[in-house]
Amino acid sequence: MSEHTPLLTHRVCGLSVDTAVCGMGGSEGTGETSTPNVVPRKLNTFFGVIVPTVLSMFSIVLFLRTGFVVGHAGLLQGLVMLLVAYTIISLTILSICAISTNGAVQGGGAYFMISRSLGPEFGGSIGLMFFLAKVCACGVYVLGLVEALLDILGQEAASSTALRVLPQGYWYTVLYASIVLLIVLLVCLVGAHIFARTSCLILLVVTISLLSIYISPLALTTPLNFLITHQGPGNQTLTYNASYTGFNGTTLRDNLGSGYTVDYSTGKVMSFATVFAVMFTSCTGIMAGANMSGELKNPSVSIPKGTILAVLYTFIVYILLFVLASSTCERTLLVQDYGFFQRINIWPPFVTIGIYCSALSAAMCSLIGASRILHALALDQLFGLPLAPAAITSRSGNPWVAVLYTWGLTQCVVFAGQLNAIAGLVTVFYLLAYAAVDLACLALEWASAPNFRPTFQVFSWHTCLLGILSCLVMMFVINPVYSSASIILLLLLLLFLHYRSPTSSWGYISQALIFHQVRKYLLMLDVRKDHVKFWRPQVLLMVANPRSSCQLINFVNQLKKGGLFVLGHVKLGDLDTLPSDPVQQQYNFWLSLVDKLGVKAFVDLTLSLSVRQGTQHLLRITGLGGMKPNTLVLGFYDSCTPEDYFLQDPAFCESKGAGGDDFGVDLPSLQAHFPPVRHVESSRWLTPEEYVGIISDAIKMSKNVCLGRYFFQLQGECIGTKTDGADRTIDVWPLNLLRPGCATAASVDVCSLFLLQMACVLNMASRWRHARMRIFLCVEAESNDQGWLVKEETYRELLRKLRIRASIKIVPWDSVVQLYRRTQSQEPEGVTPALTLSEDFLSAVNSLLMENSAQAAVRFLYLPQPPAHSNQSQQYLSQLDAVTYGLGPTLLIHGLTPVTCTEL
Repeated sequence: MSEHTPLLTHRVCGLSVDTAVCGMGGSEGTGETSTPNVVPRKLNTFFGVIVPTVLSMFSIVLFLRTGFVVGHAGLLQGLVMLLVAYTIISLTILSICAISTNGAVQGGGAYFMISRSLGPEFGGSIGLMFFLAKVCACGVYVLGLVEALLDILGQEAASSTALRVLPQGYWYTVLYASIVLLIVLLVCLVGAHIFARTSCLILLVVTISLLSIYISPLALTTPLNFLITHQGPGNQTLTYNASYTGFNGTTLRDNLGSGYTVDYSTGKVMSFATVFAVMFTSCTGIMAGANMSGELKNPSVSIPKGTILAVLYTFIVYILLFVLASSTCERTLLVQDYGFFQRINIWPPFVTIGIYCSALSAAMCSLIGASRILHALALDQLFGLPLAPAAITSRSGNPWVAVLYTWGLTQCVVFAGQLNAIAGLVTVFYLLAYAAVDLACLALEWASAPNFRPTFQVFSWHTCLLGILSCLVMMFVINPVYSSASIILLLLLLLFLHYRSPTSSWGYISQALIFHQVRKYLLMLDVRKDHVKFWRPQVLLMVANPRSSCQLINFVNQLKKGGLFVLGHVKLGDLDTLPSDPVQQQYNFWLSLVDKLGVKAFVDLTLSLSVRQGTQHLLRITGLGGMKPNTLVLGFYDSCTPEDYFLQDPAFCESKGAGGDDFGVDLPSLQAHFPPVRHVESSRWLTPEEYVGIISDAIKMSKNVCLGRYFFQLQGECIGTKTDGADRTIDVWPLNLLRPGCATAASVDVCSLFLLQMACVLNMASRWRHARMRIFLCVEAESNDQGWLVKEETYRELLRKLRIRASIKIVPWDSVVQLYRRTQSQEPEGVTPALTLSEDFLSAVNSLLMENSAQAAVRFLYLPQPPAHSNQSQQYLSQLDAVTYGLGPTLLIHGLTPVTCTEL
């Protein structure tokens, strides 16, 4: 896969997308460029970027809304609006130029740049929003063209020279707009390259019209008076006297300030926000060239160069028009006749032709640009079946189905009936899209990725951030309701794509940003500043075969309390004898296992000649900085035949989740990768001596050690299980049961406190928060010194100081202690007491545990220090096996770390 490869076949609402059914050939569906269906690249900078951008930015505002802006806002506020608008788009242009010069830009323009920068979630949601903005803009241009037609041909036209042949009204406006839109559709179905050729002629006509507007005040030196009529409320006719004064200082002075009044087209009082919303539609064409990226010969060069030149040109034109209108026309003329340029032109048809050409070309440019975005969305299969037909193209590469989709939605927009009525919505959509482009560039800059090396260097994160803030501020200034609704729609689309779309090969900017931040904070996480108050378990769980260890994995996931959790595995082998490292190929399977289990764990694998040596490697090198394991968890070494968890959990059954994941690991492959569980007669991977050696190594390395036994019997730990542990009990035996001599002491050692802390941590987990915790104190009740009463009181005081809510159970074990002392008295001098325990004593300890903790969900026991000599390893394990035999889920813990604190 490459970044040009569309996303994997995606199911929406349970329906799968079959590209073959949609008429997409092999290359169409794969993004390859070796078939005749590939869109030809024919356009250069001038025809492909400058011309469509200039025409889109001139559009309706140039001829039909210049008087509207200057008349209501005045020259000063009008120039402020122009400056604010062009500042916003200039900042966005810097971001566009940076992104477009950082690699090859394919079809889809802004959508392609955002999606390949921010990933499919942001790209798809912003792309769809930008598509809707283009659709609404096309409707605005069509309605503006109809308005211009009715100013000349309408029966209620205000001009005295109007022909007055076309009936007027809401439905007639919709009808005329539909006819115009149909003409635009027919032109766009022919192809973008045909429009690009004719657009040059259109630009020439518009330029001649502009020149006539600039020249007319020089030719018309005498003042002109006009009588303007409008249909008012209640069918009354409103009449206004308006004047053209030519260049006049008094007229300029009168038009400097604002004079917001009623807009005769909508009947609403205008304000700075509403006027700015209409004026900003002239700035929504800056991506017209970027949207043609699929047809450009060299988009990385043409887009920045052509866009900057086009924006500079239009900025100068608008400033001159604002000054000209405010210097030559009274405010009444500007406010009551939006087509006043026709009245004051040396030959009015010049302006009429310019209006028709600019509006028609802007509508076609928007329709083509929107269809290209929709086509790119369909090729990437982000929204599945509903957009799948939009990927179909003609032999020449024209996405005609996407054009039909766009035409249908634009037809719905023209039912608004008035240009000014939807100008605010168009502006909000565009501002949101521009903010997204700035966000994409900002994220790339902040991520500091080495491959972000745009050839365009005139930008920084300051310009990106300022662009985002200015877009968001102006959105809410224009219309808070539209802005809030558009952001909510964007978030809903983002969530939909996050949960429904497959992983892409485009790269995720979030991963680069996370890496950048994690590295920074890891450097700040100083191990020299560790304090016991903020201690938390950071666990390395060694897993031989996940098939038999999933319950233990799930349990430890509850035990980590927001700390580090690493699944470790040692593959036996010698790299010198292998052609490549076999471990690297296994990571995807282990990570897929983590996803299936729903645990928050890392994976660390190593290759070693022995399990013990490999575990040493992992204990030393796993983690980074202050995030390194402090606790080693092992499964218990016994003769039990392990059970295959994959046969029990629904997540590993064929009926659910049998399809592949986002990284090419399907369920059969996952099951085949991990070998079947060990049988009774199967050879073991490590010897008792090696197992006990691992425990000893961890203790030497100052790591806490936990041994988990019978966790295959633990219920309710599967993903999706809802339980709060109200029916569960956690039993803690904080004394060394194999050394009754030490257990009778009143003092509490570090290991006992560690047991209490781990049990308390488990009690805080979501599935154990309401479990009851019991602490068992073994005492010699028949002794005469009554020391066990002191011991009980000591523990109660300790629990109070440690804020641990638990009940204390007193367990008499006089008979057990007597067996221990009898055994010790029979042993010769110099023999370690812990290794000379009789079977009767071990059986008595086991019976004690069974009698008091048989119903517990999990038990925490004290793990004795392992023997110093390897020849005693088997005996050590036999004692642990005898004590815990048949208990159920049990965790034997040997703690070395002080983890409790009674101070603030």
